Amino acid sequence: MNALIHLPSGISDGLDFMIDRNWSPAQALAVVELLADLQARIWMHYQVELHELIREQRVLPDHPHPSDMDPF
Repeated sequence: MNALIHLPSGISDGLDFMIDRNWSPAQALAVVELLADLQARIWMHYQVELHELIREQRVLPDHPHPSDMDPF
């Protein structure tokens, strides 16, 4: 039985990523910390570009961003 999982990326299709059921809590925490460190490094390097990309993806076509509007 496959439960519908809502991922942060919004991806709902593709290959399943299997996590070993035998991981200890310490192993699971190590992976979570590794991913948090990776996320922090990516944000530090691409902060401006990521914010801009997120803004572009979230602006609705009917509602342009104020900085994109012609003041005259």
